[in-house]
Amino acid sequence: MVRLFVGIPLPEPVTDELERVCSGLPGARWVDAGALHVTLRFIGEVDGAMAEDVYQALNRLRAPAFELAINGVGCFESGGKVHTLWAGVEKHDLLIRLRDKVEVAVTRAGLSAERRKFKPHVTLARFKNGVPARIGQFLERNNALQAGPMWVDHFTLFRSHLGGQGAHYERLCDYFLTPPSAEGRRPNPPS
Repeated sequence: MVRLFVGIPLPEPVTDELERVCSGLPGARWVDAGALHVTLRFIGEVDGAMAEDVYQALNRLRAPAFELAINGVGCFESGGKVHTLWAGVEKHDLLIRLRDKVEVAVTRAGLSAERRKFKPHVTLARFKNGVPARIGQFLERNNALQAGPMWVDHFTLFRSHLGGQGAHYERLCDYFLTPPSAEGRRPNPPS
């Protein structure tokens, strides 16, 4: 069995900017800069045959490249307790279309449809034993966080290895997006 998800890895200038705010909350388990990403679809534990079906389904997916930016911070709660601190991702029609195409591909491969609403974000930290009292101050201080824009020209199938120090992500395959046409606009070409 392998634990998989589909995401957009972030370039170093963006992870450097996000890493700058990743401190100052005791008890937070900060995500390593190299593991920061935007999740398009969490797949979970699947056997080798299903992993191959997902790989093949994603390989047939076609979508255009686009620009993306990080804006603000927030948190997810469950039962009145904060469990995740995140940086927001500005909604973009092409991001939503890519996410929808990934969803169609993985359901055609045999997985159940995702029930949760898509909230594009980058997980910065998780909390295991409650949330520090200073989380409100952290959110207020970093609410104007901005990183990017960045050019998204591929997405990735990741394998997640769980461990005592948090998850480690292994890139299994990069899937490249369609470059813009010659007459199309490309406001921020990659450097």
